[in-house]
Amino acid sequence: MILVVAGPTASGKSELCCLLAKRLNTEIISADSMAVYRGMDIGTAKPVQCMKEIKHHLVDEVDPGVVFDARMFEERALRAVEDLLRRKKIPLVCGGSYLYLQVLLYGIEDTPPPDWKLRERLYLIARRRGNLWLYQKLLVVDPLYAGKISPNDLRRVVRALEVFLQTGRPFSSFHRWSSPRFQCLCFYLKRSRSVLAERIAQRAQLMIQQGLVEEVRRLMQMGLENFLTSQQAIGYKELIPYLKGEITLSDAVNNIIRNTLQYAKRQMRWFSKQGWIEVDMDALGTEGALSFILEKLKEAGIYPDVSAHGSQG
Repeated sequence: MILVVAGPTASGKSELCCLLAKRLNTEIISADSMAVYRGMDIGTAKPVQCMKEIKHHLVDEVDPGVVFDARMFEERALRAVEDLLRRKKIPLVCGGSYLYLQVLLYGIEDTPPPDWKLRERLYLIARRRGNLWLYQKLLVVDPLYAGKISPNDLRRVVRALEVFLQTGRPFSSFHRWSSPRFQCLCFYLKRSRSVLAERIAQRAQLMIQQGLVEEVRRLMQMGLENFLTSQQAIGYKELIPYLKGEITLSDAVNNIIRNTLQYAKRQMRWFSKQGWIEVDMDALGTEGALSFILEKLKEAGIYPDVSAHGSQG
């Protein structure tokens, strides 16, 4: 049995999972596609204090700029799950990268190795005709996968088209959708759009106060500008024009908020279709959500002594 606690960015996953991991005496497996990178701490909202107390798998795995894809995540996450199960601990998966969650729960068939010449041609087409033109081609050959990603997520658009051109099969056909490979209990942390928008705006301002500008400047000095401008790097790519003197800091922060909201909406659409147990974070708050999840675990026979423990926090 594995436990999944997921939801959109800024929904309160990290705090809740930290409390839950303490109560269950377990470790956290992160399903966050940007938290895998070392040195990208503020912009990815890594739970630094919790990481000192609870072991986090799939965080700080590789240096920025190094390719880390869904297949690599699957392999390492499965090793973490197996290790925890072997030690009689409940694997607690925490995150919002729905493609990573899909891969972990449902698996993915072996896809062909990268064809770098083909990939470069696709990127060249995107530069000449625009991301949207390439995305529209993906909509024709693989509408299922195209519907799960942003038209501006060029890296994933190119990879999906690359696989299709190599194999003649839609990229989505490599995903196994029938049933989860594990027995799992999955929770979706739900927030109203208005509350989530407020939390995202507050978090963006807090990140600036914590030194996000300096973090981005340091990464740029390491020669990582191209990596930071990828569609995934929300919170980083928006500050590069500011550091180049092209826009104001206020404009950059507004762009972070806007792009984060757009990503959160895509996350919410995906999670709302999964049929997972919904946790109303607006109504329950963190402590109430903790009690709610522990009660569900008790009902499932996973945590039968929940009533014997006092609230921690």
